[in-house]
Amino acid sequence: MNLPNKLTIARVIMIPFFVFFLLINPESTALRIIADIIFIAASLTDMADGKIARKYNLVTNFGKFMDPLADKLLVCSAMICLIQTKQLAAWFVIIIVAREFIISGFRLIAAENGIVIAANIFGKLKTVSQMVMIIILVANLKVTWLYVLGQILIWVSLILTILSLVIYIYQNKDVLKEQK
Repeated sequence: MNLPNKLTIARVIMIPFFVFFLLINPESTALRIIADIIFIAASLTDMADGKIARKYNLVTNFGKFMDPLADKLLVCSAMICLIQTKQLAAWFVIIIVAREFIISGFRLIAAENGIVIAANIFGKLKTVSQMVMIIILVANLKVTWLYVLGQILIWVSLILTILSLVIYIYQNKDVLKEQK
């Protein structure tokens, strides 16, 4: 197993630890900071595994499958936890998760037709905005400007989620046409 795949597996393994430290006592600043450090480390493995895989030609089918799955598990787990801590509304998380299911299904149909749908800039910006939003919300520091920034990032993430979905579907609408 190569390094990028090990980083992907490490990201998945970090998720239950992140959830544990965030939810065991959501009022504890110390536990939230531990959860945040775990989330940041997991997010950095997401950046690192892709760069390493491409730079050293270590792209594998396992990585193509597990990397996006690990990303979705990490981000969706965090957002679901933030519903429990009352920092995110359920409707917001439902939209985010629905987008991920739609894009995954879209990519599955494309793959069956031999088409690879690569992430576009809006999808990447969506992921970064969600991760930064999560980091700020999990920290839950009682600093006014961080609270305001967190609220702004919630809306930025939502807009980028919807925008990236629309763009993916528009740019790849031919994938949904029936083959004769």
